[in-house]
Amino acid sequence: MVSVGRPVSPLVGRGASAVAAVLVVGVVLTALLATVAITAVSVSIAALVLRSLLNSAPKR
Repeated sequence: MVSVGRPVSPLVGRGASAVAAVLVVGVVLTALLATVAITAVSVSIAALVLRSLLNSAPKR
């Protein structure tokens, strides 16, 4: 419980900044995860194309 002599505004400010920090960290981690997923898909597509080109080379 908050005592009568202490203002409440610093506590509210800390709470808002903590929520903002959690949101920023969440956005950054989500962006990193999306980047890793996009990179993995790109590498797998490149591997499939390269394998297809290497497998069809002797047939030509």
